[in-house]
Amino acid sequence: MNMSAVMGIIKRSLNLRGMVGPVLIVMILAMMVLPLPPFLLDILFTFNIAVAVMVLLISMNTTKALDFVAFPTILLMTTLLRLSLNVASTRVVLLQGHTGGDAAGKVIESFGQFLVGGNYAVGIVVFAILVVINFMVITKGAGRIAEVGARFTLDAMPGKQMAIDADLNAGLIGEDVARTRRKEISQEADFYGAMDGASKFVRGDAIAGIIILFINLIGGLIVGVLQHNMDMSLAAKTYTLLAIGDGLVAQIPALVISTAAGVVVSRVSTDENIGEQLLGQLFKQPQVIMLTAAIVGMLGLIPGMPHVPFLLLAGGMLWLAFHLSQKTEQAADLQQASVETSPVITEASEASWEDVAQVDVLGLEVGYRLIALVDKAQDGDLLLRIKGIRKKFTQDIGFLPPSVHIRDNLDLRPNAYRITLKGVEIGSGEAYPHQFLAINPGNVTGVLVGTQTQDPAFGLPAVWIDAALREQAQVMGYTVVDPGTVVATHLSHLLSTRSAELLGRQEVQQLLEHLGKTAPKLVEDLVPKTLPLGVVQKVLQNLLDEGMHIRDMRTIVETLADNATRSQDAHQLTSWVRIALGPAIVQQFYPAAQELQVIGMDKELEHVLMQAMQASQNGMGIEPGLADTVLRESREAVQVQEQMGLPAVMLVPGPLRDLLARFLKRTVPNLRVISHDEVPDFKTIRVTAMVGGTL
Repeated sequence: MNMSAVMGIIKRSLNLRGMVGPVLIVMILAMMVLPLPPFLLDILFTFNIAVAVMVLLISMNTTKALDFVAFPTILLMTTLLRLSLNVASTRVVLLQGHTGGDAAGKVIESFGQFLVGGNYAVGIVVFAILVVINFMVITKGAGRIAEVGARFTLDAMPGKQMAIDADLNAGLIGEDVARTRRKEISQEADFYGAMDGASKFVRGDAIAGIIILFINLIGGLIVGVLQHNMDMSLAAKTYTLLAIGDGLVAQIPALVISTAAGVVVSRVSTDENIGEQLLGQLFKQPQVIMLTAAIVGMLGLIPGMPHVPFLLLAGGMLWLAFHLSQKTEQAADLQQASVETSPVITEASEASWEDVAQVDVLGLEVGYRLIALVDKAQDGDLLLRIKGIRKKFTQDIGFLPPSVHIRDNLDLRPNAYRITLKGVEIGSGEAYPHQFLAINPGNVTGVLVGTQTQDPAFGLPAVWIDAALREQAQVMGYTVVDPGTVVATHLSHLLSTRSAELLGRQEVQQLLEHLGKTAPKLVEDLVPKTLPLGVVQKVLQNLLDEGMHIRDMRTIVETLADNATRSQDAHQLTSWVRIALGPAIVQQFYPAAQELQVIGMDKELEHVLMQAMQASQNGMGIEPGLADTVLRESREAVQVQEQMGLPAVMLVPGPLRDLLARFLKRTVPNLRVISHDEVPDFKTIRVTAMVGGTL
């Protein structure tokens, strides 16, 4: 085996690059024990300053904190190096200080003589100021930022880990990328935690510098006077300048390192380094620089102020602002030219699921003249009214409806609006800003001049009038409302009549979750153990479809849980729920009446309908002639009830209720059908109109 092979084996076994750290630590610790000649001290102090400057420049050129992940360790190493140099220089100062100012090397002598002019009083003041700046300002601030950064980073770790797992499960990233991102998150937390602890080294170094200074002062006086028989004033001057030079040569690199630490922990991660961020953001707006130049220039014109520096700086800032504004205009012109000369046809991107547009559940589209109704800047209050409508709907009906998405539609007439449900128009109308809609309730005493129309919500005759005729219309008996109220009332009416279509599975799930906060066991026993969510949704929709509210969810869920084993049919379950909600149903139609004045049905007609229902396979077959008779007499009975001022409520046997309710829903929409089983025992019944009396 030749010599080169042997050296290669030795080199690999020693791993010289990996030995740098341990060797450096050993050398630093050795400086505390072994005496060093003044020339070597000069080399090491110069090296300490160079390392501090290099660390500062590296920290200024990083784009994110993890680019300098070794900084906490470097902070410890440089702190230990400064303390070791302080120990070594203290030894030389006390042993050789009586021989002259260069006893501890040229670097300490230069800092003691040149930087403070050989005046030890000035040196003490400068040293104290540097220590205060380093200890109280930079180090304390950087330590606080590192502490808060470590806390926030640790708090954000679970969320970042979940985001990585979600991207991995969705196939957006691979396992290698996920592993790398997890490693970066862990390193970021470790870095800020280490910086939080490493900042304590710098603070301790500042305190140690103060203590070492006083030790050198007191020790130098004792050694110079007692051991070398120096005069007190000469010993004080000699050893004070040496101690101050020693302190300054250590504190200036410490201040540079502290500044680097503050830069690293205070920066916000972007694609730019600190210099680019400062130039790009501090000098980004020429108007700000121009205003600053004007303020500085006015200060320079005040009598008694130093005119030359203020006016000189103001002139320089004005030139800079003018230069930046020209560059901004040139960049804008270049961008505009590139847009104009760019080809019209560009390569289309691949289609993705992001291109699928979701249909708004509830939408309100307005013409351009109605934009003022929804614009707060133009005192439009329609948005506030819609919030009130949704809140009242929630309180009255029992669930939170979807949000109403409002947008302008240039395809509509200027004063038109339309309301959509799942993208389909369910209502439309017109409103005229700066006018009022006078609605005729049926007992007005005069005729108004204006645009004849109908109330969009209830179809009553109405007229759009000018604001000057508002009081006159009210005196005549008209109900006068503003355009915002017209649209809001129309929307509120449609929400009430279409409440069943607004109740989706998401809303049902939210209802059950809300009930589960107070009755968790009840909800757990129902869905999905006993009934599917879709069946519960259908039952609730059946109730809403007949004008009922679903505020009493506890009773509804308890009834479903009790009867789910008997039947899974939504209509049958709805009948049982209605019986349980009977008192609430009756109270909804007869709020305070003990006697229920209802529309009855002839016994013979009930018998015929029961036979027809039993003969039909689906329970819905009614002979056409019989159906026409039931419809005609139901309308007549409703008219009788309305003329008497009574609610249009028909009372029928339980087996017929569902059949007649669905049969009469579209043809006689204002008629409500209840069964005998839904009427509480403490209520009395009086039939005021009859269906089937002519059979």
